[in-house]
Amino acid sequence: MKKIITTIVLAVSVTLAGYAQNGTTKKTEEENNCYTKWAQKFQDRGAEDIADGSYTDVIISIRSGAEAECYNGKCEVKEGKVVAMYIKLEDGTFELMKKKSRYENVPLVITNGMSSPLLTVDSELINVLFVKKIKPKKAGFVKAADPSDD
Repeated sequence: MKKIITTIVLAVSVTLAGYAQNGTTKKTEEENNCYTKWAQKFQDRGAEDIADGSYTDVIISIRSGAEAECYNGKCEVKEGKVVAMYIKLEDGTFELMKKKSRYENVPLVITNGMSSPLLTVDSELINVLFVKKIKPKKAGFVKAADPSDD
């Protein structure tokens, strides 16, 4: 009887350890994807306002679940909203993004240097990140000197 109980306890322990490890790995992947890193930088520093015009120095993030891919791109902004997105190709040209939105006429409003997400029919989330508009890093505090005997 003791052997059966010991075996069951061991099996449950191994199973729980496996679940704990998988949860940690998934969270680490999520924390380390390109979108999450950029979003944290925007949150920490803030961004300048985005004026209407064409921007050739943006990053376009495409997310699906915990995975994210970030691409160089360009976009056009009108009245504080992204109206067109292009991904940069290896030859230096740009290709119009032709992802179909799940919902019609949902504007991509720009807030704090990032567009609101576009939800596609394929359940992908797409954001435009205006990385050149991130505010500069704030100066750190100067530490005081230790006391001396002078």
